[in-house]
Amino acid sequence: MWQQLKIWLKRAPFFRADGSTGERGEGLAASFLQRLGYVVEARNWRSPADRRDELDLICWDSGVLVFVEVKTRAADALVSGFYAVDKRKKAVVRRAATAYMRRLRPRPHTYRFDVVEVSIATNGAPEVRHYENIELFPKHFRP
Repeated sequence: MWQQLKIWLKRAPFFRADGSTGERGEGLAASFLQRLGYVVEARNWRSPADRRDELDLICWDSGVLVFVEVKTRAADALVSGFYAVDKRKKAVVRRAATAYMRRLRPRPHTYRFDVVEVSIATNGAPEVRHYENIELFPKHFRP
């Protein structure tokens, strides 16, 4: 039974291990944000201190530095991409964002965290949802 499940998952278009679905979702998210006027500064930035800490997209939106987590899901997924960004994932993003901001000179005064959810249907066009200013940083946070 497990072997059959593994074979099915490898064939399923949204669960491939090669990362193509995530890359496609990040590309769609970057295009969506650029159409809104965002300037994409970096994709898949990794912290030099800890290579496990990654930021999917780093953008500028009218002088505000925006850290974007992209979640790509099948349209009929049980958990939406927004709710998949849990406490543990936020801690990883906060660590990576802090490392990124410490490298900038001058440091930005305004920054925020957004989530972009990309839902891909098997027979339709992808749907992109953008959630702005998700709580990530404490009130008096300084990088």
